[in-house]
Amino acid sequence: MNATYSAPPSRPLGVALLAVLVGLFGVLWIIAGAFVLAGSTIPSFAESEHLLGLGGVVAGVVILILGLIVLGFALGLWHLRLWALVLTLLFVLFEMVVYGIAGDFISLGFILAVIIFVYLLAVRRHFR
Repeated sequence: MNATYSAPPSRPLGVALLAVLVGLFGVLWIIAGAFVLAGSTIPSFAESEHLLGLGGVVAGVVILILGLIVLGFALGLWHLRLWALVLTLLFVLFEMVVYGIAGDFISLGFILAVIIFVYLLAVRRHFR
């Protein structure tokens, strides 16, 4: 049996950096969601009511779920998954449209979004 082995595609440094930054962002969302959730379930010292009530519980759970989704994006980018590339490109394109609608073509956010978009298109052959 003659099996050929193909080396896995190399991870471009920019994709690795983007995956780490997106992962850190996801972790921050998870921590924020945990704090909102904890703050809504711990009774306040001044009153017997909870700080944020049921709305805080729902908000905390939603923030936690969004953080987990963002963390999933980061893992997909790290492992060079094509779905992560497509979703990241769509998200960056959405950000560019939002900046364009606001008329902020000369802003750091818009310029970074364009750079990330062009870079991800340039390294798309690394994704599988």
